[in-house]
Amino acid sequence: MANGGGYGDPSQKIDYVFKVVLIGDSAVGKSQILARFARNEFSLDSKATIGVEFQTRTIVIEHKSVKAQIWDTAGQERYRAVTSAYYRGAVGAMLVYDITKRQTFDHVPRWLEELRGHADKNIVIILIGNKSDLENQRAVPTEDAKEFAQKEGLFFLETSALESTNVETAFLTVLTEIFNFVNKKSLAASENQENGNPTSLAGKKIVIPGPAQEIPAKSNMCCKS
Repeated sequence: MANGGGYGDPSQKIDYVFKVVLIGDSAVGKSQILARFARNEFSLDSKATIGVEFQTRTIVIEHKSVKAQIWDTAGQERYRAVTSAYYRGAVGAMLVYDITKRQTFDHVPRWLEELRGHADKNIVIILIGNKSDLENQRAVPTEDAKEFAQKEGLFFLETSALESTNVETAFLTVLTEIFNFVNKKSLAASENQENGNPTSLAGKKIVIPGPAQEIPAKSNMCCKS
């Protein structure tokens, strides 16, 4: 894969735009994860997100430029209060909980249910345990989350927006998975039909095959002895 790309070059030709939504309880660090990915920033006195906002960042995957449009919403415990418009057109989702607050993990199935109720059923989903820097306050064992992710066919990573751990990897995982699928699909489409623009995502349903494989936890990522 080509490098992760910088923080946007306005003159760049955009090959794809992928909408990715962030969901999860309030105060789990969704906005911090977004700020770290989009602008490489982290603010200790982050305000609660009011309503919906989005950031973009353009990255390069296999020499194609992919603009990630990441949507962030207030996760104010009001389940199903997020409108279906928020999910419309989303091809990826990041479902975030806080590893130091068990309740935020216990709410994950409800968020997943909402996501599956509103979004395309084959959306690429990654489960994210944020605040991995607070290991001494951990309330959610990695194993529990890993097991849940496996059962539901989700990718899974633990991140620290504060220390910038795995944030880039989490976004690149989702974006690359979407990219690979769209590329396969447009190849097939261009073989089958000469007319129209097969790489356009407009009005097309994205179908991602099979349950996603899990990303190895950070401890296994380092070199084997």
